[in-house]
Amino acid sequence: MKPDLSRLLRPKSIALFGGGWAVNVVAQLKKSGFDGDIWPVNPKRSDILGVPCIASIDDLPGVPDASFIGVNRDATIEVVEKLSTMGAGGATCFASGFLESETETAGGADLQTRLVEAAGDMPILGPNCYGLLNYLDNVTLWPDQHGGMTVNRGVAIIAQSSNIAINMTMQARGLPIAYVVAAGNQAQIGASDIASALLDDDRVTAIGLYLEGFGDIRALEAFAAKARAKGKPVVAIKIGRSDKARAATMTHTASLAGNAAAGSALLKRLGIIEVETIAVFLETLKLLHMVGPLPGASVCSVSCSGGEASLMADLSSGSGLDFADFAPAQRAALKAELGPIVTIANPLDYHTFIWGDTPRMTRMFSMVMAETFDLIVFILDLPRADRCDPSGYQCAVDAIVAAKADTGARVAVLASLPENMSDSFTRSFMEGGVAVLHGMSEGIAAINSAIAAGRISSGEAPGVQLASTHAGTPVTLSEAASKDALSGFGLKCPQSRTAATIDALTEASAALEFPVVLKGTGAAHKSEAGLVVLNIPNQQDLVDAAEHMSGTARGYLVEEMVSGQLAELLIGITRDPTGMFLLTLGAGGVLTELLGDTASLLLPASRTEIEAAFKSLKVGRLLEGYRGKPAADIASLVDAVMAVGNYAEAHADQLIELEVNPLIARTSDAIAVDALICLNEEGSRP
Repeated sequence: MKPDLSRLLRPKSIALFGGGWAVNVVAQLKKSGFDGDIWPVNPKRSDILGVPCIASIDDLPGVPDASFIGVNRDATIEVVEKLSTMGAGGATCFASGFLESETETAGGADLQTRLVEAAGDMPILGPNCYGLLNYLDNVTLWPDQHGGMTVNRGVAIIAQSSNIAINMTMQARGLPIAYVVAAGNQAQIGASDIASALLDDDRVTAIGLYLEGFGDIRALEAFAAKARAKGKPVVAIKIGRSDKARAATMTHTASLAGNAAAGSALLKRLGIIEVETIAVFLETLKLLHMVGPLPGASVCSVSCSGGEASLMADLSSGSGLDFADFAPAQRAALKAELGPIVTIANPLDYHTFIWGDTPRMTRMFSMVMAETFDLIVFILDLPRADRCDPSGYQCAVDAIVAAKADTGARVAVLASLPENMSDSFTRSFMEGGVAVLHGMSEGIAAINSAIAAGRISSGEAPGVQLASTHAGTPVTLSEAASKDALSGFGLKCPQSRTAATIDALTEASAALEFPVVLKGTGAAHKSEAGLVVLNIPNQQDLVDAAEHMSGTARGYLVEEMVSGQLAELLIGITRDPTGMFLLTLGAGGVLTELLGDTASLLLPASRTEIEAAFKSLKVGRLLEGYRGKPAADIASLVDAVMAVGNYAEAHADQLIELEVNPLIARTSDAIAVDALICLNEEGSRP
């Protein structure tokens, strides 16, 4: 059973341990207006910023709901144990030097084990963690400056990096933040558990996750299911795409970052919207807070500049935004209002003929909002107040807010440059129910994310296949053994024979129909080594080919030549460091690396997901029939992938890597002409 975080997140009393860092926390609590009890524990001081100090933990006047522990790592364990014994509500552990530093300093892992044991049932955040900010209840259990302010409702952000969390609080984008919680290295409470607890606060509208590693994937699945059931969207940044980033992640959080493709596939499966930058992260959360997931992709862009309209269209190319045409009656009404010079199109440039006439602008904006666009976006950059007079733009602000109130439409204002929308104007719009997006590229990405959020089902997402931890020496099965193993699960392969010598090869080939393919064994990349000869018409040519490669080959594999191919495909399964299995489908053959045409799924994958993945590939057009050529048998392709997936599931605790390349797509079937399986030593038998 997970510890109850309610007292820690919403405390009525707070104890503080340590010197300078505890002083900082007291300063933040006083600044935010925390109205509960503050109990600094410090035997060397009489008070901290006017708050009387308590000599020792044993002298506390009551049991604290939350504690900030800003002492060294050894003393942290002692304080945690005493707090747990007295029934405290929870603590945040500031000290570093635990598991996250094990690669640099010995003993960190043992200290972390002792810390968790000392905590018992009492929840702890961290260690290596700043703590939490609850802007709903003025709880600033945080040893540094931050940029948030009191809100009535807003989004919750959970970050595995305290410094990134600080940066996010400093945003000047109008995002109402309800909670910020730093997870640290998650010794006891993971980011998913924190996020799950925050979902229970009805004042929280959406969840943002800054993830350096996934930690407990089952806990993440449970949190995502809860979020879907509550209808609260989740946005995530998952770092660790580069080798350098993964190395930094390991030293900072002791979490396995995992493969970027596997991470993205997991988030997609769970209905978590993934973004790549902090700016898009904040803009997406803000849009979801204001208007929620969009029910569709129909977007109307409105501006008084042809340049803005064109840029909006260009930057949206390749996104999910659909600039649908105006309805005929709406087009006619807009034409009558704007005059013959204005072209009525979406994106709409309404020119400046009506600028300054607030009632007329309101009337025209209401016409745009009257139709069933899923979102209406007004492009509006405002003059900087320190050098210019923005009062001439008040007409647009008033008209947009009034039209929104009149129609109840979903409306956003988008400044093409983030700095061209001041805090005061942002507040005016958002108080009128209008979302404000800062930056055209960031805004478009946020809209695209809100569209994706609207397509997420509230239903159950199947759990991912996870392998148990294993140790052993990797063993790669031969091509013949790999094919035999996969054939047993339903993968279709050509008739073949193996032979150690040329004489044995001649005898073995008598059971096959020519033409055949000869492969020399003993090299992973046989084509590059000259160990593949195709379309051999007879036994004599077979012997000649075998003699030509005899100096390199350790043995021979001969199989019947496959004809009638429409496309060559790849099926790959790799075991991620997190224990998940990444299924890669793509263009296969010798051009696999060059084309880079792939789609990624996690096991287990459904037939529907596999078919959609094939269709998403560039080579997918070949499979559907291209320029008069017949279509491939998609059902057989899916059967082949399912067979490979079933093998992987049956050997999950031994499988390291598996590849079928190429899988030949034909009009009536799909047949694998090469395969390799790598297992750990304990599971080397297929």
